[in-house]
Amino acid sequence: MEHLTPKEAYQFLHEHPEAVFIDVRSEMEFLFVGHPVGAIHVAWNDGPDWEINPHFVGQVRKAASINRPVVLICRSGNRSSDAGRALDEAGIHGVYNVLHGFEGELNDQHQRNSMTGWRFEGLPWEQC
Repeated sequence: MEHLTPKEAYQFLHEHPEAVFIDVRSEMEFLFVGHPVGAIHVAWNDGPDWEINPHFVGQVRKAASINRPVVLICRSGNRSSDAGRALDEAGIHGVYNVLHGFEGELNDQHQRNSMTGWRFEGLPWEQC
């Protein structure tokens, strides 16, 4: 698995239109917090129990089909990193993790979107 900053990921996706962009956050985050334009939703874990999605690898395989790069994003880059390791272990190659995720790290006031992340960088996103 390789790691890309949000701006690098955005550039990568433009240079590789065959790539699959997957948001691994919960359904509520994807719908109500917003998500990058063009990202599809495949939760790594979700409520109410927050257990790892046992179908995650299979759902990504189906979305990516054969030999398509997979770019993963979550809130801060942690869940997507875990999800990327699971894909690597399952033999899926060409996996990229977006560092800092959609909302970035927490600042000193425990707030996101103020230092790093997809939204902080002004990259395209939408809310359902």
